[in-house]
Amino acid sequence: MTSNLDPAIAARLKRSPDGLVPAIAQQYDTGEVLMLGWMDDEALHRTLTTGRCTYWSRSRQEYWVKGDTSGHVQHVKSVALDCDADTLLVRVDQVGAACHTGARTCFDADVLPLGE
Repeated sequence: MTSNLDPAIAARLKRSPDGLVPAIAQQYDTGEVLMLGWMDDEALHRTLTTGRCTYWSRSRQEYWVKGDTSGHVQHVKSVALDCDADTLLVRVDQVGAACHTGARTCFDADVLPLGE
C-alpha cells in the first residue's frame, strides 16, 4: 500500500515482517499506560496529521480510528520513536475507556504474581 508518510520518517522505522510497528498509547499527563495498538506507515501518517490515533487492525485487516465507534477518543499530544525505531510511544489525552472491555486501561485486569 502506498502511504503519505514523510519519507524521512518512513526510512527510520523498523517494521515487523507484516509491515507493522507496535504503538503504545500513554496518558500524556499521568503517564498511565493505556493500550497497545499496531500502526503501518499510513496509520502513522494519519495519526500525525489528524491528531487522532489511527491503528491497523490485524484481525479485521483495516484501519480504525480510536473512538469513532465507542466515543472513547485519543487526542494525540506527541509521538516518539524508541531508540531502536521499532516501537512508537503515542502520548494522548484519552476520553473515556481505552480498552475494548470498557476499562480505562488494558493493563489493570490481569496482574501476574511475582515470584519470591
